[in-house]
Amino acid sequence: MTNGPSRHWLLCLLLVSSFVIRHSSFGQTGLQIQLVSEQTAIIPDKPFTVGLWLDHDRGWHTYWRFPGIVGVPTQLKWNLPKGWKAGELVYPEPERTLMFKIKAQGFDRDVMLRTEVTPPANLKVGDQITLTGTASWMCCGNSCHPGSMEISLTLPVAETAELNSKWHKLLNEERARVEQTSDAWTATASETGQTITLMLKPATAEARLSKNQREADRIIVFTEDGWFDTDKPQIIQRHDDGSLTITLTKADAYLGSKPPKTLRVIVRNDSGWLQGGSLRCLQIAPKIVR
Repeated sequence: MTNGPSRHWLLCLLLVSSFVIRHSSFGQTGLQIQLVSEQTAIIPDKPFTVGLWLDHDRGWHTYWRFPGIVGVPTQLKWNLPKGWKAGELVYPEPERTLMFKIKAQGFDRDVMLRTEVTPPANLKVGDQITLTGTASWMCCGNSCHPGSMEISLTLPVAETAELNSKWHKLLNEERARVEQTSDAWTATASETGQTITLMLKPATAEARLSKNQREADRIIVFTEDGWFDTDKPQIIQRHDDGSLTITLTKADAYLGSKPPKTLRVIVRNDSGWLQGGSLRCLQIAPKIVR
């Protein structure tokens, strides 16, 4: 997002000024970070997946592509050779994590971010290619450590390539965790003062309904643009027809130049939004009625 990381870091400083933030420009305090390839070699002109593996120490976390009201997302800036292309960094489903006692959007678990890299067609079989870039992140435990480091990946150029079994398995697990849209549910959103009301209704027989209020209470709404406050309570009401009313609170600060027209959110239900328990993260963007 444009200007997102720098603005989030400024907001983070303001919110946690009473805590210790230790700057570690090149260290990996709280985690180990590694650039990996899904395949064992580069095939000229054939895209392949590169992963950014974040191995957290116990009690430490990093942040999703939009952290909420605190934190800085993990990012990867490439320094690719001429003729190479790289897609956007893809994050799996977010988790609710705590920066001290402040609820944010990130990862307590070890996580694999990924991107698709496309090599040029004029590579010479037998050569070794080193891809380089700069990874940046914030890792928090009892203290917070913004960090950055140069990372690299060296692979041979070949006519064929095999999958790296370890990284392919982890990347496939993360692909399965990506948020999705679904016609099985409809969504509406309204706003009055500082209150945002999100209504989810089953639209087809494929929709899986929450069994009871206790199950519904475990649903979490994640913001994609910061329009609501991730630290405020999310009040969920389950209705007899399976629909859900979720009450959110507008954020005190918003990074956009004007109020959004839609409520861009991901609604996570670990019991699943579809029959059989599939689709844990539902991506929606209903128009906000004001």
